[in-house]
Amino acid sequence: MSDAFLKGRVAIVTGAGRGLGRAMAHGLARAGATVIGAGHIASDFEDFDENAALPGRIIPVVADLRKPAQCDKLVARAVKAGGVDILVNNAGLTFTYIWPDRYRRETPHRFWEASDEIIQNVMNTNYMIADQLARRVAPLMEQAGWGRIVNVTTKLDTMNRSDSSAYGASKAALEMASEIWAKDMAGSGVTVNCVNPGAGAHTPGMAVEASQRSREGKLPRFVEPDEMVPPLLFVVSKAADRINGFRFDALSWDTTLPPIEAAKKNGLPAGFRLHERVALAL
Repeated sequence: MSDAFLKGRVAIVTGAGRGLGRAMAHGLARAGATVIGAGHIASDFEDFDENAALPGRIIPVVADLRKPAQCDKLVARAVKAGGVDILVNNAGLTFTYIWPDRYRRETPHRFWEASDEIIQNVMNTNYMIADQLARRVAPLMEQAGWGRIVNVTTKLDTMNRSDSSAYGASKAALEMASEIWAKDMAGSGVTVNCVNPGAGAHTPGMAVEASQRSREGKLPRFVEPDEMVPPLLFVVSKAADRINGFRFDALSWDTTLPPIEAAKKNGLPAGFRLHERVALAL
């Protein structure tokens, strides 16, 4: 899906300066979208080129989206660019932020060892940013009669594993919110779905030690950032107009199949009915 099928659409991607967010921002731009790429570290955007040879374009915006006023400004920037058709809630703080030595120590951390500040920052970044932006853009999408909200969560056995607080709790909150928002938006032309790595990802937010262990086969395979793009482009496509309240994992997405067939094979309900396969509305 690289034939400018999103021409004229405007997408917001959070955490767009690096890793998964950067890959998804460029993937949407290659498909023709104007992408408002948000991040809070200005240096991450130094090599972003708004005038790159892409069917669409990427507009970097430096913002701390934990602050509601910054969310207002981001949405206003998207509206100025033409509207808000797609929201990709990708910004996140990972295990490495919570426990910098997580993959270098022999014993796991316990939840009470984390500071109040760390926990609040994780919950604000991994859940509250998504919630704040979704509440701002959903009415605009509903009024337009079309929209896509895409949340990046993680798999259940990452959410509930030991040594995962507060990362797992924040992603569980976003996963359940995805199911609720999908129900709230049903019939509006706006869909809410999850696109996930399905395991870890080789990104700057992941500990070097963990990525190395994955490449050596000592941990499950981690996805490369570009692997997030095919399932993302499917859920924002016209073919997915009736796909609402599902989750798709990049790790098991089969790029050898047509997107619809890959989605049928890959999709599960969002929320925690992860072993309940249901027929996709295709």
